Amino acid sequence: MPDVHSKRPASASYRWINCPGSIKLSEKCKAEDTGSDYAKEGTLAHSIAELKLRIATDRTVKADALKTLTKSEYWDGEMDEATDFYRDLVMEHLNAAGDGAELMIEQRVDFSDWVPGGFGTSDAVIIADDTIEIIDLKYGKGILVDAKENSQMRLYALGAFQIFGDLYDFDHVRTTICQPRLDHVSSEELTVTELLDWANNVVEPAAQETESDNPHTAAGDWCRWCPARAVCRTRAEANLELAKYDFQPGPLLEQAEIAEILGKVDELTKWAADIQDYALKQALAGEHYDGWKLVEGRSVRKYTDELKVAEALQKEGFDEAVLYERKLLGITAMEKLVGKKKLAEALKGLIEKPAGKPVLVPESDKREAINSAAQAAADFSD
Repeated sequence: MPDVHSKRPASASYRWINCPGSIKLSEKCKAEDTGSDYAKEGTLAHSIAELKLRIATDRTVKADALKTLTKSEYWDGEMDEATDFYRDLVMEHLNAAGDGAELMIEQRVDFSDWVPGGFGTSDAVIIADDTIEIIDLKYGKGILVDAKENSQMRLYALGAFQIFGDLYDFDHVRTTICQPRLDHVSSEELTVTELLDWANNVVEPAAQETESDNPHTAAGDWCRWCPARAVCRTRAEANLELAKYDFQPGPLLEQAEIAEILGKVDELTKWAADIQDYALKQALAGEHYDGWKLVEGRSVRKYTDELKVAEALQKEGFDEAVLYERKLLGITAMEKLVGKKKLAEALKGLIEKPAGKPVLVPESDKREAINSAAQAAADFSD
């Protein structure tokens, strides 16, 4: 059972731990739509990954059980390859844990001793002599997710410790995130003492504050998925403060001033986009904003019936061959159809990855810096 029905879900813990007031603010706003194609695709991937693990560990579960799931419109070669990668990773970690290690698949965990009503479902839990490991599949590829200091993973580990701590004598916990579509695997290892210290001094106070009459609110990158992000006054004040820059005298900005402004642009842009999106939805629902009105946006002409269009033009003397254009699927679409690994093997030497256009990013970004300013300028002009 997923943790989406928990009032303080592990998946949103990064937000409510940093901003306890977001729980009550979110209750006043409509929840995000979870029925998107991305969500359905992710749900299918998790179901297939679970079944592949059960087939690998239980002889009574036959491979034919996959047939129904693979008939879905969201099934493709990329999903097959990604779920294979996850299954192989879990089995590798299970084997490395040694004789006697146990694997729990889709294990419900309960961390309600620290978070009232807190529960969730871990994709895989491995218990060995002195270590318990939580492994989570992240099928999305829009945002890279790291296990280090990941509160969702730590809460799952906490929940597993709460269930199995009295039955097994382990003193370490390891959390591992598997994000196959980004070729990304990351882990964090903590002692049980460190995990409990975090739970007692960070998680429990934040969870208790969410129930207080006036929980504090704070703006940060955890606002990204908050249902109240567009109308939250704290976030608005923080961004309006960012926009007020104390410029030094002189007709031109100094380099240090530009560097500081660059650090504020992304958050200001996201906040502005959230406000625009929220206002449009409200206007469509009947809300009026003084000085603003709803109009039709620009649109692109399209054929109502492509077959009839072709027939009509052929009657005018145009040959069918000139009416259609033939185009090979793009690499991403081809990977989804064929599978990333299989495509790479079949098209060895036929795919190249040119250098990307230069972009300015914070120094904390993991990508290697471009050393040649002249080369960067040439790449940009190209």
